[in-house]
Amino acid sequence: MFKSASYYRIDPGFVLPPREALEEALQSARFLPCGATQTDSAGWVPPRGKKSVALAEVVGGHLILKLCTERRALPASAVKAALEERIEKYKQESGNERVGAKLKKEFKEEIVFELLPRAFTKRSTTLLWLDPANQFLVVDSGSLSGADKIVTALVEALSKVGGTPFAVRPVRTNSSAAAAMSHWLATREAPVGFTVDRDCELKTPDDQKSTVRYSRHTLEIDEVPQHIAAGKVPTQLAMTWNDRVSFVLSESAQLRKLKLLDVVMEGVQEGSKDDDGFDTDVAILTGELTGLLPDLLEALGGEMEEGSAAPTAVTGPEAELAPF
Repeated sequence: MFKSASYYRIDPGFVLPPREALEEALQSARFLPCGATQTDSAGWVPPRGKKSVALAEVVGGHLILKLCTERRALPASAVKAALEERIEKYKQESGNERVGAKLKKEFKEEIVFELLPRAFTKRSTTLLWLDPANQFLVVDSGSLSGADKIVTALVEALSKVGGTPFAVRPVRTNSSAAAAMSHWLATREAPVGFTVDRDCELKTPDDQKSTVRYSRHTLEIDEVPQHIAAGKVPTQLAMTWNDRVSFVLSESAQLRKLKLLDVVMEGVQEGSKDDDGFDTDVAILTGELTGLLPDLLEALGGEMEEGSAAPTAVTGPEAELAPF
């Protein structure tokens, strides 16, 4: 259901608004495809799928939403070629060899306006999960910048409902994910409840960005701590939580390639699922992540108090002593 997870902390005191009021607010921002000259469009769609019309799904106190985005992609090469042709035509007709920046900009805007209706559109959807009881917001995105755009759309939608103000902030921990991963790899000791798997990426934090990747390869070798001692920083590390959920932890603490392992599904019988399986899938996923996320935050040294300085990544030999 969720392939990635960028997570935020919901401010205390937030209470889910009445279902009817929430639905009305989301319907006012329902997804509409891009118009002929629109470069992008975003709006809410039914999380349960096309057979449903409800934009807000509540399962066991958990709110599930889905945002759809559509973009018209104009190849830069096509715009450039058309612009050069337009400029050359202008030179021949006007007799001027020089074309000012302002006129070039006008030509480019005209070309984009003309080409947009013929451009292909690309559509994508992103799931969101609000857990008011544990004060978590989780976005199915492995990129914090991408998740922030989705969160902004959610804040705008909830601002129309009224009632308890909705505010979120990224979760910050006392140890950066990069420093913690360096420690685990250098000491060959994973945090309690986790195992380190067989995929990893290490990169130098400089302009060269020298990179070493291990894929399906044991990481319990001398070479790995040597790379860390030489200044390389882990940017991705495959891990498993309690033999139940596997994922790749990024340097900015996002979870990517989330996968529920077979043991999680053993007790779920097909006959016990609801008609479309949505409620069951939500219950299983939220149940697992409700356990995983607090354990991960503890492994990263716990959450920072609001207003504290941001954690710094430790590189080189000192990484072995980084707090976690």
